[in-house]
Amino acid sequence: MTETTKTHVILLACGSFNPITKGHIQMFERARDYLHKTGRFIVIGGIVSPVHDSYGKQGLVSSRHRLTMCQLAVQSSDWIRVDPWECYQDTWQTTCSVLEHHRDLMKRVTGCILSNVNTPSLTPVIGQPQNESPQPVYQNSNLSNKPTAAKFLGKVGESLSRICCVRPPMERFTFVDENANLGTVMRYEEIELRILLLCGSDLLESFCIPGLWNEADMEVIVGDFGIVVVPRDGTDTDRIMNHSSILRKYKVSPFEKILALQHGDGHVVDYLCQPVIDYILKSQLYLNASG
Repeated sequence: MTETTKTHVILLACGSFNPITKGHIQMFERARDYLHKTGRFIVIGGIVSPVHDSYGKQGLVSSRHRLTMCQLAVQSSDWIRVDPWECYQDTWQTTCSVLEHHRDLMKRVTGCILSNVNTPSLTPVIGQPQNESPQPVYQNSNLSNKPTAAKFLGKVGESLSRICCVRPPMERFTFVDENANLGTVMRYEEIELRILLLCGSDLLESFCIPGLWNEADMEVIVGDFGIVVVPRDGTDTDRIMNHSSILRKYKVSPFEKILALQHGDGHVVDYLCQPVIDYILKSQLYLNASG
């Protein structure tokens, strides 16, 4: 497949990030490496979305601190950004709402087709045979006017940098103008773009807890968007997915929606980068709370 016929992916991780660890960043890197190895995906960006203060988790420090620590953790990355939208809402937002916000925002800003909306893509489950024929992302055969991958990646990279926050130090995180007109010269309606939820096996396990998740939300998250699971060592993702009817449904569907990385794809180490440690010490965080 050429770069213009591959599915372009943005990885979105939601969580408390209290604080963000190197393990969180490694999840992004591992997921991107695997998707690239399939030969069918190009990861063009990663978004870290810290949860709202009203989430209610014990020991959760202010989003002001968590946003800053997240920014410090990704400051050396050229593709992972921190987005404050979730933190700046009036109250806690569901994971489904966050995904839908970024889907709608990316559609407005880039003008791309987002295949998360009633256009399922062939997403492999790691370890299963990959015999399906790739589906074309263009809706007509006039290839002479197709945008090049380099131009597309440049434009979406520009869009992501506008959507996501400025680097620290900062007084306040900035938002993209949702009504921004990026011009008519570089429009990419015919590039397929997907937003996938990036998570660990703990979130996958939570799908199996009765009453914890709204089933309609789970259908949207797994069925419309899709998830990339990076399990911790010793986690049996197949066993977890078999305990949820929704996860089983999409695990065996013709259009696979769940990617579960194998344990051998790397080791996630949960520790803090030095800038985050320095910030915690300077701000005297977590002195009377754990998490």
